[in-house]
Parts: sequence; structure tokens; C-alpha cells
Amino acid sequence: MEAIDANKYAKELEVGVRVVQLACCLCQKVQKGSIGPNPNQVISKDDDSPVTVADWSVQATISWILSESFGRENVSIVAEEDAQTLSDANAKNLLASVVATVNESLAMAPRFGLKSPATPLGASEVLDAISWCNSTGGPVGRHWVLDPVDGTLGFVRGDQYAVALALIENGQVMIGVLGCPNYSSKKKLVNNSSVSKLSSDLWQEGCVMYTRKGSGQAWMQPLVHGDGILEWPNSASVIRVSSIDNPAMATFCEPVEKANSNHSYTAGLAYSLGLRKQPLRVYSMVKYAAIARGDAEIYMKFAKAGYKEKIWDHAAGVVIVEEAGGVVTDAGGRPLDFSRGVYLEGVDRGIVACSGVNLHEKIVGAVYASWDSSHL
Repeated sequence: MEAIDANKYAKELEVGVRVVQLACCLCQKVQKGSIGPNPNQVISKDDDSPVTVADWSVQATISWILSESFGRENVSIVAEEDAQTLSDANAKNLLASVVATVNESLAMAPRFGLKSPATPLGASEVLDAISWCNSTGGPVGRHWVLDPVDGTLGFVRGDQYAVALALIENGQVMIGVLGCPNYSSKKKLVNNSSVSKLSSDLWQEGCVMYTRKGSGQAWMQPLVHGDGILEWPNSASVIRVSSIDNPAMATFCEPVEKANSNHSYTAGLAYSLGLRKQPLRVYSMVKYAAIARGDAEIYMKFAKAGYKEKIWDHAAGVVIVEEAGGVVTDAGGRPLDFSRGVYLEGVDRGIVACSGVNLHEKIVGAVYASWDSSHL
């Protein structure tokens, strides 16, 4: 691949970090009930996954800011939510909650070095901003990829969740920004107590990780709290994957939900590899964050047959792990392909992310050795 000009994505990375910081602030305020009316409404989507006021509000906020920063005509966004439910005549109260939350959030934008609208957005403008995120990506051009609240179940339960934003250009993930509001920039992730449920020190929690492809570095900065102002590039520190490559010492992460992850297969694989620690079951892309900053060494996900991985669930996390020194492939050892639209097409059995090449090779080898016997 050609060398990447360090300045080429400077503005995109800066705006990305600023807007994800703003979005994390919005999410924390929604959780505390200090922004917007009726913040706790949780709706079930057609696939039974939950969606909240925060999901739509973050999507509208980020969509509006990106369009203001780079020009509406230049911005293509692939994102998880659509405006259909909110546009329904029966959803007036829900829409009002989202509009109020978006406007309170955009009013805070100057603290994050971003522009606020001259007048508050109306309902149709908020719906428009959500609807702009209707790109399907693909191999050509520049596409922002957004998961406004990754791990909505974690968000609803006061556990781990993430705001994930990536920039894909011509099929390659060039920028990744991952906001983790309940993942302390100081404390490690530990089993079953990743966050004390919405404790009073929640405002001291949280971090944003980010990278640019080809930089060979990934960074972490604490969330802006209270009435703080985001300095750029503020107190970011370089993060690096763990150097542990002995399976007996390694910590591995997997999804909490059984619906889209085969826990029994990963348990068998862990046993055959000599992984002795209990798995960390973590909501959202915080699993990638844990590997990037050295809290865990392995993330394995083997979805049930028929489940298709979506690019917004992986893009930001993958590039951050890679630039922090880790390896991410499918279970056959091939790089993930972000150039084929909304879905990660052609994934071989599952996804394996590791802190280093040695562990990665052992896992891919173990998958080849065990797969046929476990899937007869």
C-alpha cells in the first residue's frame, strides 16, 4: 500500500475525536436523566434489539456536525439507525425527546471546539440528519461509519457501551474513534465489575481511543467532564497492546449476548489452547478497546449460523487494535473486508483479535483443528 500522508486525515481525525467526545457527554447525561424529557424510553426494533433516545440523538448530532464540518454534499454516512420509527404518528413524544436531546447536545458543541446551529433544530431537521446516514458504503469513495450506541443493552443496564466512528476510504479503514464512557482511562477492565453501576464517580470514568491508519500508534484521552473544554490534542497518551503471549496468562473477551456468539465453542477452543482465565464477557466494541490498551490479549467471536457481521460493529475497533500493535482477522487468518457494503462479507467462521502474532497463530490453528469435529 502507498505511504499515507500524515496530514491527509488530520482534520477528519480531529473532528471525529471532538464529536465522539460530545456524543459520550450526551450519553452520560441521558443515563443520568439530566438531558431531554423521558430519557429512559427503550424501543424494540424489528430484530428485537433495543434502541433508545441516545441512539437516535447521537446519530443526529454526529451526522449534523460532520455535514457542517465537511459539507453535506461531501459526507456519506453508513449508520445503524433509521428515522422510520421516529417518523411514525404514534412516536410524537419519542421524537420530542430526541429533538430536545439533540438540541441540548448541539448547544454544548462549542465546548468541544465544534459549531452549534444558529437556531435550535426542528423535528424535520433532526429527522433529516438521521436519514442522511443512509449510505451503503462500498469499495469506492469516502464513507463515515457510525454505531451511535454500540452495545445498547450495556447502555440500558449501566454497563459497557461505546460510540464508534470510523472513516473508510476506497474500502480501507483510515480513521477509528471509539468513545467508551464507562471504561475508565485509569482503571482496568475486570470480570463482572467493569463499572460500578452508574456510581457517583461516573463522571471520572470514560475515555476516547483513536488512531489513523499507518501511524503505528493509537491514543487514549480521558472524557471531558463537567463544564470542561476539550483541548486538542489534549492529554492523550499512546496505548499499546499487551506483550503477554503465553495462553495460560492471557485474558480473553467475548460478547455477553448468546444470540450472536457461540459461547460453548469459544469455551472449548479456550480449553484446547490452554487459556486458564475466565472469559471477560463485555458489551460492545469495548472488547477491542481492552485489547488495544493491554487489558486483555484475545477477543474471539463465532456467530451463530446465518448471522452477518455489520461493518459499524468492527471498523473503529479493528484499526485501533492494529495500530496499537495487534492483529485482527477472520478465523481463517484473512483480513476483514470493509469494502463490500454494510456487511462484512466472506468472514470465515468468526473473528479473532489478538495482542500479537504468536497468540493469533495459535488460535487460528486451533480453529482449523477443532472446527470440523465441533460442527459435524
